Amino acid sequence: MPAMGQQNEPAAPQTFEAPVINAKGETIGRIRIRDGANTLVLRLTIAAGGLPPGWHGIHFHAVANCSDTVKFEMSKGHVNHDSSKHGLLNPDGPDEGDLPNVFANADGSVNAEVSSETPLTGEGGLKDADGSALVIHAGEDDHASQPIGNAGGRIACAEIK
Repeated sequence: MPAMGQQNEPAAPQTFEAPVINAKGETIGRIRIRDGANTLVLRLTIAAGGLPPGWHGIHFHAVANCSDTVKFEMSKGHVNHDSSKHGLLNPDGPDEGDLPNVFANADGSVNAEVSSETPLTGEGGLKDADGSALVIHAGEDDHASQPIGNAGGRIACAEIK
């Protein structure tokens, strides 16, 4: 307990980095996740290449397993502890795995920064007992259709553990 007149120092923000792999198991980029100052918001940066040009849905998935590189299905469904509906535009959503779309340039590169209220650590955090994964989908997420916003197949994955 701090002495009279002293304040507790805020916990140092947690930072996590991981490679992004494609369906061939090749590293195509990196993600970096940092808890915000109040740990209620985290910042995710994505730097990757080799993606089809255009918009791509990205989501936090429930398990840190990108080993089945053809479809990345071992990462399971979205992080969704309270069973919300999918979609940032859904009145019964969003679920904890929902994130804004990212755009791949004509050369297939993505350099994006998004935020989320899903914590990195602690109860319900991305780095829980079985971790989680960031999955990049083939198409754009419409933020309303169930279960994944019509975003298409999983084309890239990063394990968060």
